[in-house]
Amino acid sequence: MHALKLETYQLSKRFGDFAALSQVSLTVRPGTVHALLGENGAGKSTFVKCLVGYYRPDEGALLIDDRERVIASPVDARAAGIGMVYQHFTVAPGMSVAENLLLARGQLPARIHWPSARAELQAFMEQAPFSLDLDAMPVDLSAGQKQKLEILKQMLLRPRLLILDEPTSVLTPQEADEVLGALRARAHAGECSIILITHKFREVSAFADDVSVLRRGHLITTRAVVGSTSAELARAMVGGQSEDTPNPGAPSNPDAKAAATNQDRPCADTDQTLTLQVIGLKVLGDRGQWAIRDLSLEIKRGEILGVAGISGNGQRELLQSLIGQRPREAGSVSAIGRPYDGSRKLNRILGVRSLPEEPLANACVPGMNVLQNMALRDFDVAPACSGFWVRWGRLRKTAIEWIERYRIKTPGEFAPIESLSGGNVQRTVLARELSSDARLLLVSNPSFGLDFAATAEVHSRLREARERGAGVLLISEDLDELLALSDRIVVMSDGRIVYTVSAQQADRQTLGSHMAGDSHHSLKAA
Repeated sequence: MHALKLETYQLSKRFGDFAALSQVSLTVRPGTVHALLGENGAGKSTFVKCLVGYYRPDEGALLIDDRERVIASPVDARAAGIGMVYQHFTVAPGMSVAENLLLARGQLPARIHWPSARAELQAFMEQAPFSLDLDAMPVDLSAGQKQKLEILKQMLLRPRLLILDEPTSVLTPQEADEVLGALRARAHAGECSIILITHKFREVSAFADDVSVLRRGHLITTRAVVGSTSAELARAMVGGQSEDTPNPGAPSNPDAKAAATNQDRPCADTDQTLTLQVIGLKVLGDRGQWAIRDLSLEIKRGEILGVAGISGNGQRELLQSLIGQRPREAGSVSAIGRPYDGSRKLNRILGVRSLPEEPLANACVPGMNVLQNMALRDFDVAPACSGFWVRWGRLRKTAIEWIERYRIKTPGEFAPIESLSGGNVQRTVLARELSSDARLLLVSNPSFGLDFAATAEVHSRLREARERGAGVLLISEDLDELLALSDRIVVMSDGRIVYTVSAQQADRQTLGSHMAGDSHHSLKAA
């Protein structure tokens, strides 16, 4: 077993008249980490799905160790030594870590001899770069541990090429460095080659040897990471400069970049009017446990408060309780100086807008079309309506403008909202919520599912809202996003705020320690 050399020669894949891949010729050197960058729709997913047998390319060839191979199915890919860790968890929730590991092998015997199976798995864990309790159930694992389980499932199969799709999206900075560092060490030891799909330039510069950029199905560039700049890679991704595209003179350290950006912001004035005040909030989770425990926070006018934390520590329940989707067991919430219950009437009166995660489920009516969902805020107030009559012609004109401005990929304004991709559903909700002058924005993972250019546009609009005097609650699992946008950052762990710091003083490693629940750090208020 050794790291394989992978080559694609003029690989092409079409869906009808749409060319998802166009003559992509790429080489992954054995024993290296090869980063793959590109916007949504650039062809990254199609490319790796051709490698693992989910798609058959229409043209071109795949070579492994200089010999042409046909990968017609995931079974063929596994036989060729190719494994993939997907962005979304695939663990069986009712099975233990040990059972999930064995299940990943496939072709299990009718009866498993557990003493020998456990001995084998324990020996595997002792040699693995990180370890998990074999008897633990997925429900008891943190998001970071579940991600490690996904990686361990593939490593148990001893792949010669491991494809990782956004593997650090649910990890703390320390966990991300641990995972990527361990996998890079294995690659450099000649045990496997790695393709790393990521959108974080920091991970490319820190852990990758080579990097390729796809744009609209074409391979734009392949180069060594050493000597490449984030500005060059960003321009290759989008074909031009955008507001959030790094420039050669910008600090290379994301923390330093965020601090430099925040230096020019006015300091928060303690006399400013509060746009949001939460005192002693208590909220139950789906299983009847406390998801939010005595949480208090404040947001002033013209301030973005970032909320960091590993997924599953109460962020989802916090936003749901604020926007009226989950009952509050105790505590008080005020918006713009008035008691706030998240009702549609108060949202309109006070100028509160929300961008929840999973927008199709939490911010849309799936049975309605794009136009109707865009009109949900204003269809019953002037000038969108007159008496009992809705002015659909006026609303349609607005919807067409928003579709163009936010680059929503849809057959038209009458297309069912549920027929759109996740990223385009997100764009639709963003258009509706950010196109008016809000006084308070309640936002969760606003750039999830969006490509590079669309993310830059969202960030620009959040900054514009702050400059207009709006308060913004920004919940995000992307520390780079929080460091770039926030004036203050709080960390949530186990339903509580355990750390508060100004963005100017924020440190990635310290934030990560609190996200991981490190008891050695005391609570701190900026």
